[in-house]
Amino acid sequence: MNDAHRLRPDGFRERGGEVTRLEAFVDAAFAFALTMLVISVGTIPDTPAKLIEALKGTPAFAVCFLQIATFWYEHMTWSRRYGLDDRRSIILSLLLVFLVMVFIYPLKAVASTFFGWITGGWLPYGFDVKTMADLRLMFIVYGLMFGSMSIVIGLLYLQAWRQRDALELSLDERVETIVRMGDGCMSIVVALLSVVVALAMPARPSRWLMGGPGIVYALMGFSGLVQTAIARRARERLLAKGA
Repeated sequence: MNDAHRLRPDGFRERGGEVTRLEAFVDAAFAFALTMLVISVGTIPDTPAKLIEALKGTPAFAVCFLQIATFWYEHMTWSRRYGLDDRRSIILSLLLVFLVMVFIYPLKAVASTFFGWITGGWLPYGFDVKTMADLRLMFIVYGLMFGSMSIVIGLLYLQAWRQRDALELSLDERVETIVRMGDGCMSIVVALLSVVVALAMPARPSRWLMGGPGIVYALMGFSGLVQTAIARRARERLLAKGA
């Protein structure tokens, strides 16, 4: 392994040199997904009233943008850290691209419904929820897609872990790789819990209980504590093994 790798701010040696065709394709796909979100808004407003109505969709778009950007950043960071371009990494990266193209639909539905819900309809819903079955379906599809993308990110880090010796990962790099796998597992658990809550909702829940499956994702706010615990345990075990 070349010792001339540039040290990243996060302490990793940057093994990903020049941008590969795979990285360029993934970047373009994520950019296209964001474009699809904008296009789905409809035509360009041609009156002040339509402009105001279109701008009301900005909060939902911002949430969608942030969520998609987060997954893109995860893949970009993984690429820079490990520089892997093997067959399994390519397949997982392409699978992530496929999933994000599908993810934008339930993502927009949940985001727009959330802002319509908390504002009592002042902000546009953007998704017509008429029955509890519709609400359950929306949260179930979102949870499955969010969980699927988290699985792919976790598998990418697992692929890097499998090649830890070939990559000559340092102790800190190995610990962080384990932490990222653990973080992916937490995202999967939260997504599945949201799906379970959606399935368990009564036929006529209260207004606030209707948002229960979405509120479950607030558990992601504890990810920092989980990461710290995983990092401490991983470091202890690796030191005990002489890694």
